[in-house]
Amino acid sequence: MSNESSQEPQGCFVPSPDVIANANIKSYEAMARWAQEDLPGFWAAQAEQFEWFRKWDTVLDESNAPFYQWFVGGKTNIVYNCLDRHVATWRRNKLALIWEGENGEVRTFSYHALNREVCKFANVLRSMGVKKGDRVTIYMGRVPELPIAMLACAKIGAVHSVVYGGFSVEALHGRLEDSESNVCITCDGSYMNGKIVELKRIVDEALKRAATVEHVIVFKRIGHDVPMEQGRDYWWHELMGLPVARANGGNRCETEIMDAEDPLFMLYTSGTTGKPKAILHTHGGYMVGTATTLKWVFDLKEDDRYWCAADPGWITGHSYIVYAPLLVGATSFMYEGAPTYPYPNRWWSMVEKYGINVLYCAPTALRGLMRFGEAWPNRHDLSSLRLLGSVGEPINPEAWRWYHRVIGKENCPIMDTWWQTETGMFMITPLPVVDLKPGSATRPFPGVEADVVDEHGDPVAAGDEGYLVLTKPWPAMLRTIYRDPDRYVTQYWSKYPGKYFTGDSARKDADGYFWIIGRVDDVIKVSGYRLGTAEIESALVSHHAVAEAAAIGLPHEIKGNAIHTYVILKAGNEPSDALIEELKAHVGHELGPIAKPEKITFVPQLPKTRSGKIMRRVLRARALGLPEGDITTLEE
Repeated sequence: MSNESSQEPQGCFVPSPDVIANANIKSYEAMARWAQEDLPGFWAAQAEQFEWFRKWDTVLDESNAPFYQWFVGGKTNIVYNCLDRHVATWRRNKLALIWEGENGEVRTFSYHALNREVCKFANVLRSMGVKKGDRVTIYMGRVPELPIAMLACAKIGAVHSVVYGGFSVEALHGRLEDSESNVCITCDGSYMNGKIVELKRIVDEALKRAATVEHVIVFKRIGHDVPMEQGRDYWWHELMGLPVARANGGNRCETEIMDAEDPLFMLYTSGTTGKPKAILHTHGGYMVGTATTLKWVFDLKEDDRYWCAADPGWITGHSYIVYAPLLVGATSFMYEGAPTYPYPNRWWSMVEKYGINVLYCAPTALRGLMRFGEAWPNRHDLSSLRLLGSVGEPINPEAWRWYHRVIGKENCPIMDTWWQTETGMFMITPLPVVDLKPGSATRPFPGVEADVVDEHGDPVAAGDEGYLVLTKPWPAMLRTIYRDPDRYVTQYWSKYPGKYFTGDSARKDADGYFWIIGRVDDVIKVSGYRLGTAEIESALVSHHAVAEAAAIGLPHEIKGNAIHTYVILKAGNEPSDALIEELKAHVGHELGPIAKPEKITFVPQLPKTRSGKIMRRVLRARALGLPEGDITTLEE
C-alpha cells in the first residue's frame, strides 16, 4: 500500500553557500560514489587517519558472514587514538571536556589532564587484577568519571559494560550476572531533577545476588553516608591517591596493544520479551566508523564546542560523547542533570554560557521543551549554534520546524540521524551540504547501503512502506550478541539472508530519501491498511494544543485493530470532549479518515525508556492486561 501522506512536508531546506564552502566534505555524491565503487578502499582511506601498531592485512573479511571482520590483522587501541596521540601534539593543552553539574559545579579537563586521570585509574584497575578480556560493569551518574572509567578499561584491554545510572536492582543484577563482571564502578549517588538517585544502595542490593563481583569502586559525588563493605568496597578518590596507583605506574600507563577485532565494550539493549541482549563492539572498525561519521556529519572544526545531550550509558553516549569526539580531537560539553531543572531554560542558558556550536539531542527532549513555549529559549543568545542534530527516534516535522526556527534561528541545518545500538555509528543521515526535508533522515552515509523491501526481500516502489534493511557490512557493526551467536544470526540475518534486518519500517521517496516510520511492532493494521504509530503521533503533535502523543493498536472486531492514542497537552490547554473531537478531525485531515483514533486519552506523562523513547508496547500490554515483558529500561 502506498504510504504517501500530507505528513511529508513539501519543499527542501537548502544549505547556505557559507555552509557548503566551509564544510569538511563538499560533495555527498562524490563520497557516496567512491564508496559504491570501492567499499574496502573507501573505508581503508578513513582508517589511514589513525595510529596502528600494525597495519591490517585485509580491510573486510566476508568469508564467515554474517560474522564479518574489519581491518583483519591490524593492531591498535581506540584509547591510543583518543588520548595518547593527542597528548604528543599541541592538543595536549586543548580542552577535551567541559562538565557542568546539575547544582552548577563546573569542571574542565584538557587532553593532558584527561589522559592523566585515565592512566591513574587504569593502574588502579590493574592493581585489582583486571586484565585484558575481563568485563567491568560501570553504573554511574553523568559525571566525568564515567568516561574516565570507560577509557581506562579500554586502555588495558578490559571490556566495559555500562549500565545506565538509575536502572533498577533487577536490571543491574541481570547485567552483572550475564557479563560475569568481577569489578563494579559506581557513585555514592547522583543528581537528577534536584533529587538524589541512590546508586550505591542499588548496587549493594544487586550484589546480594551477583556472585562474580569481587570489588566495588565508589566515586563520591553526593557526599552522603553510604554503607561500605570492608574488603569489597573502595573509594575512588582514595585509590587514586594511594601509593597503589603510583606503584603501578602512577600517572603513566602503557596502552595495551589490541587486535582490531578484540572486544571493546558490550552494551545491553532490551527486547520485547526475555532478557536483554548484550551487543558486542570491537576496537578497530568501531573507531573508524564513529570518528568518520562524527567528523563528516557534524562538520567539526578545531575550535568548535560540541554537545551531545545524551547519557554515556546509551550507545549515543558511547559513540558520540566518549569515543568519537576524542578520536577527532574535539572539545565536548557534558551536563549532569535534567533539561528543565531548575527551569525550562537550563539547556539554552548553557548553550549561551559555553558558546556551544553543535547541539545533538533527542526529539523527545525537544517536544518536552516545546511545551513551555518560545519565551524560555528566546531569552538567551543562541547565535553560537551553527549545526543541530536529532537522535533516538524519527523527529516529527512539527518538532523539526520548531528546532530549526526557534533554536537554530533558521540558520542551522539539522542532522537527523538514524542508527542503532547494533550499528554503532550513524547509518542514514545528511551531511551539512545535503538538502533537507523535515522528518526525513535523508540518505545513507557514504559507505552505507540501505533499502526498503517487502516480505519477500524485494525492493518496494518509491513511496511504498516496507522493511528497512542494510545490504552491505559497515565497520562499526556489532560483531555478535555476547555468548549467544545463534541469536545474533536469527535476529538480524535470518529474515533476509545477506541483508541486515533493522526491525524498522520505512519508505523511500522518489529522491531516494528515507522516511523512518518506526519499529515493525509499532505499525497498526486498520481495515487492511498499515499505519505507522509515528505518523499518527506526528499528526497529533502538529495540532497547536498537543505537546506529545503515543499511539497503539488494540483489537477491534470489525477493523482488526483500532487506534488508541494518549496525549499530553501543552501548557494553557485543558482536556475536553470538544478537544477530543477536534483532534480526531485533525488526524483525519492530516492522514485520512482511516487514521482517525478510536479513542483519545489525555495523560500527564507517557511511559518512556530512560533514553526518552516511548514504550508503546507497555501501553498496549497495560490496556490489554497482558505481561509487560522486559521493563528494566522503563523510566520511573
